[in-house]
Amino acid sequence: MAPTLPFGTALIGQTEKTLNAILERQLDGTGITEPQWVTLTLTVVSGGTIDHAELIHKVSKATKFSQASAAERIAELTAAGLLRDGGDGNVQVSDAGQEQWTQVRAALGPITQGLWGDLPAEDLAVAGRVLGTVLERANAVLAGD
Repeated sequence: MAPTLPFGTALIGQTEKTLNAILERQLDGTGITEPQWVTLTLTVVSGGTIDHAELIHKVSKATKFSQASAAERIAELTAAGLLRDGGDGNVQVSDAGQEQWTQVRAALGPITQGLWGDLPAEDLAVAGRVLGTVLERANAVLAGD
């Protein structure tokens, strides 16, 4: 086992990069990029239908992309048939999009369970609070720019 890194940017960064690499493996062959995955996921977890402007805002907030870039991800997923225009200002997950999302989530479930599923709930709660605080502060720094 590698030496434990102290809590800080290196540990957070390496963890994020490693988790993204795991996600990329699961997305390989789907034609879905990581930013598109975030967009598809936000649509699915919003009940499968969401206001277009609200989705742009959520994707932009989650990814730190510009709203124009978030709109491009929505357009890409729509062109690929994974999302569709609901005709009333809403974006909907298509059957193909729901199926693809479900397949990838099903593959990720056992992986994430193996990564932290056996950790004590108290440890997970502390980690969640610490990372949540760091995220909140980092968002405040970005908002101050």
